[in-house]
Amino acid sequence: MSATTAPSPAAELTRLTQALAEACVQIPAAQGPAGIAKELERLAPQYQFREVLVRGGWYRLGGVIDAHGQHIADDLERWAADALERHDDDIAAVAAEYAKAGLIATRLVGKTHYWVARHGKDAADFLQIEIEELQEVTSHRLFAGGEIPASLEDLVDPSEASLSAPRALGLPFYTLRRVTAIADFLAAMREQKPEPQPIHRFISDWERSSAHSSSEFAHHWVLAVREHLDRYRQLIKSATPVAAINGAPPRFESAYGARGLSLASALQQFDRQAGYPMAWFFHMLTTKAVPHAVATAVIEDVQGGFNYLPDRDVEVVRDWLHRPYGF
Repeated sequence: MSATTAPSPAAELTRLTQALAEACVQIPAAQGPAGIAKELERLAPQYQFREVLVRGGWYRLGGVIDAHGQHIADDLERWAADALERHDDDIAAVAAEYAKAGLIATRLVGKTHYWVARHGKDAADFLQIEIEELQEVTSHRLFAGGEIPASLEDLVDPSEASLSAPRALGLPFYTLRRVTAIADFLAAMREQKPEPQPIHRFISDWERSSAHSSSEFAHHWVLAVREHLDRYRQLIKSATPVAAINGAPPRFESAYGARGLSLASALQQFDRQAGYPMAWFFHMLTTKAVPHAVATAVIEDVQGGFNYLPDRDVEVVRDWLHRPYGF
């Protein structure tokens, strides 16, 4: 009898994705992180997942409800496009038909919960799970008083001034956005272009700096990953680092043009707030909390004989000045 073959990493990722997608439907959002943690432990006991970031303040277009709160469409854009097609793209005719219908558009307001689990020694060796917490709310009345929107976009997603006070249409619920093996995703990005992209340099700089030996990358950063088709129908992957900060972000408190002891103190204070060394450098590239001019000032201090950074960190900053990148 042949030995049982262990599932490939890709197959294991697919299994976890499918199982977690099913589990998210069953987890009451009222349970909060504890409910998600329990399911992750059950589905993937070989990993130690932790929630590192919650990003809110975004929404998606929802559907359409009637004056009694009954759903007549789950996809607002599709409903509007079909209505326009029936009326030969005459939006005024659509407005006339529904002027007295009392229809209301809805939105899905959301938060994204980022969970990570390390599985190797390199900074990018971690799984990243994005779970969305959504709630459908009322958005705006459609064709109220016979009003004619200027365009399809104005109809489905008008300016904030046109919105009504939102009213919840149900309880919040979870849905799985994606599960990403970050190292594999970045490797696939490398195959797209011969030169390292900014995200590759960002992670390489982390590993070269004192940050890597002091803390785990995935405890302080997540990646906003994107996939889209270019004009040649080729799948293009991209990734941008996002600081995993819940609460007040670290502040760089230094006067413009500071040098020497004053600058060293400001950098050390920033790093203490962030929780790891060289935080000021990585935030300089992403959140813009630290001005780019600080990198120049640091190297000028080094050249003047005042060095307050380890040599490896100096090299990271010096290399960036020779070949800048950012997000």
